[in-house]
Order: sequence, then structure tokens, then C-alpha cells
Amino acid sequence: MFRHQGKNRTFIHNLRLATLLSFVAGIVNITGVLAVKTLTTNVTGHFAYFAEELILNKYSAAITFFIFTIFFLIGSFTSNFLSELISIRNPDLSHVVPISLEILILTSVALFGIPSDISIFEGKTIAFLMLFAMGIQNSLVTKISQSTVRTTHLTGLFTDLGIELSQLFFYKKEDEVTKLKTSIYLRFSIISFFFIGCVSGGFIYQKMELKTLLIASFFLFVALFYDYMRLTYFSIKRKKFNH
Repeated sequence: MFRHQGKNRTFIHNLRLATLLSFVAGIVNITGVLAVKTLTTNVTGHFAYFAEELILNKYSAAITFFIFTIFFLIGSFTSNFLSELISIRNPDLSHVVPISLEILILTSVALFGIPSDISIFEGKTIAFLMLFAMGIQNSLVTKISQSTVRTTHLTGLFTDLGIELSQLFFYKKEDEVTKLKTSIYLRFSIISFFFIGCVSGGFIYQKMELKTLLIASFFLFVALFYDYMRLTYFSIKRKKFNH
């Protein structure tokens, strides 16, 4: 799911990656909205809020929304920096540290965070950490899938989906239609699982509040463990084959 990159990556690899991590992003998205009343999986809306607060001369609030975007950026930078650093020695494990860091952040917010408003320090801290974690995830997924998969926001997905649905009326060659349908299926899967994550996360939040993020962490851990077990299996298999 995470290890295969470039030409070794198949549609199934991208589908597994997309469905799992879009589900995680959906959970994080609704948890952030319910816990701190702000977006924690993308930064598009924060630029509008930043501009609004600036116009109203509410500079402290404006700076907060600007810092939200910076934390997402830092998360993206950190993810790729760690991935590149580790891949120098072991490309198969380049995803492990970024995903582990995301798990650590989400788990920490789940266990120690308290639902609050972004006007106070606790609320700001939760939003900062969740945006940092989603920056990590979005960067890693984008790199691994070569920009085929995006999991933390849907604007670009709906744009691409609209384009591809319209192309079905014009592309008639069998290979073109097959490629289009495959891409459309992938985008529908991402949107669907993001939606499922949001809805299920919303219901679970009523009982667990911020601990809802533990479910997101659990799925990330399972994905990491699954990849590790497959890597171990194929390593043993190669050694036996070589002998």
C-alpha cells in the first residue's frame, strides 16, 4: 500500500491507499469541526477566514488562521523531508516515520486534548496539531501515488471527477474508456470513504469526543502493520528463493 512507488504501483495499491486514508481524513475532519469548530484537514477555507478577520481589523484572529495554513505546510514539509532522508538508506521504509508521527499526533490529541474554541490556547493547539498531521498525510499520499490520490480535501477531486465524467461522452477508444472508468472509480471511492469517515466519526464523537481520533490512529496502525508484514513475507520469500 505504502511501499510501492513509480512503475511498481498499481490501481489496487492506489485504491487501498485512497479508501483507508480518505476514511481517516473524514474522521479527522468531522472531529475537528465538532471539537474546535474549525477545519482541520485542509487550508482553503482558512484563507477566507484570514481575509475576513483582516478586513474586520481582528488581527489576532487573522494571524491564527494564517498560522493554521503554516502548520499544514510544515506538516507537508516534515513528511517529505523525513521520507527523503530515510529513503537514502532504505526506500522500503520511507513511509514509516511520517505515518508513525501522524499516529502519535492524533493519539496525543485524542488522549490529552479537551474540546474547546479556537479563541483560546487549548483550541488553537488542537487545530495546529491536527492540521500538521493532515499536512503529513496529504504530502505522503501525494508523493507515493504520484499525485493520483488526494485524501484530505475534496475540491480537486470533484473538479477532476467532473472533467472525467464529461470525457466519457467524447473518448470512444476502448483503452481510453477503460482508463477513464478506472480513474472515475478511484475518485468515487475516495469521496465515498471520506463521507463515510465524516458521518461515522460524527456519530462516534457523540460518545467519545476527541477520543474518536483513536479510531483514525488505529486504522493507520493497521495499515502500517499490514505493509510491514507483507514486506517481511516477501523478504523471507526472496531469501528462500535465492538459496
